[in-house]
Order: sequence, then C-alpha cells, then structure tokens
Amino acid sequence: MRSWKMILWVFLAALAIIQFFRPARNVAGASPDGHISKAYAVPADVEAILQKACYDCHSNNTVYPWYANIQPVAWWLAAHIKDGKRHLNFDEFLAYPVSRQYRKLEETAEMVNEGEMPLSSYTIVHTSAKLNVAERKMISDWCGNIRKEMQSAYPPDSLIAKKKQ
Repeated sequence: MRSWKMILWVFLAALAIIQFFRPARNVAGASPDGHISKAYAVPADVEAILQKACYDCHSNNTVYPWYANIQPVAWWLAAHIKDGKRHLNFDEFLAYPVSRQYRKLEETAEMVNEGEMPLSSYTIVHTSAKLNVAERKMISDWCGNIRKEMQSAYPPDSLIAKKKQ
C-alpha cells in the first residue's frame, strides 16, 4: 500500500512540474500578406466555414480551448497544429508555388467531401466545426472555382508539380 502512495505522489509531482513547460502558441495576429484571400475571392459564407472548421489547425492563428493550458495536452495540440500547418496553411498559401496551391485546393475539396476534414478528433470537442452536406459542397465548389480561375490565369504546365529527378 505504501508503494502505491509513493507512486501516486511521484506522478502528481511530475504532473505539477510539467505545467511549467509550455509550447509556443500559434497566434500571429492580423491576416498576413500571404493569406489566400489576398489573391482569391473568399465569400463571407466560405470564410465563416473556414473560420469554424479549418483555421485552428491550418492558419497562424489558433483559438485555443480551455484544456490547451494543461500539460501534456498542450504539447499534443501544438504537435497537431504544427502538422496541420505543414500540410496546409491558409495564412501562407500565396507563398506556395502555383502548382502546390492548385494541388492543395484539390486536396482540400477531396478531403472535405470525403469527411476526412475536419478531423473527428477535433469535431468531438468542437461540435460546431462539423460540416453538413451544404457546407461541404460550398467548400468544394469554392475550391473548384479557384482552380478554374487558376486554369485560365496560368499555363497548364505550371499547375502540375514537376517530377524530381
């Protein structure tokens, strides 16, 4: 019985100590020059969907939930956000080569249509981020419209990523 108490005290002490080691927050402030809306039209209804379902993981501004202040949850969230931004960052979208922008729009439409985004691990807690059929179609159509815009603005070979040799 005494060893269990000791293990519990060590665990509680470790839990208290790790609270002092916090990851950096993903909060940049104002919308940067590289934001997708600086080059492509983002209708208000689409922006609202992106805000509620995408930007927490795919922009430089995360609205953190209360549990983000508790370690080790904050570390997990920081890693998750970093990974999301690695795949797609709407705040740095214009820094991507045109071929990557084109591909990311296709992937976004596909993942939203297939229900892969937003992640179920996100929508469990953020129930308002669940997208209905109409919202999924709106995002998909928006991505498709931008891709059509790009097809008319750029040479076809510039929209396809070059194979690395």
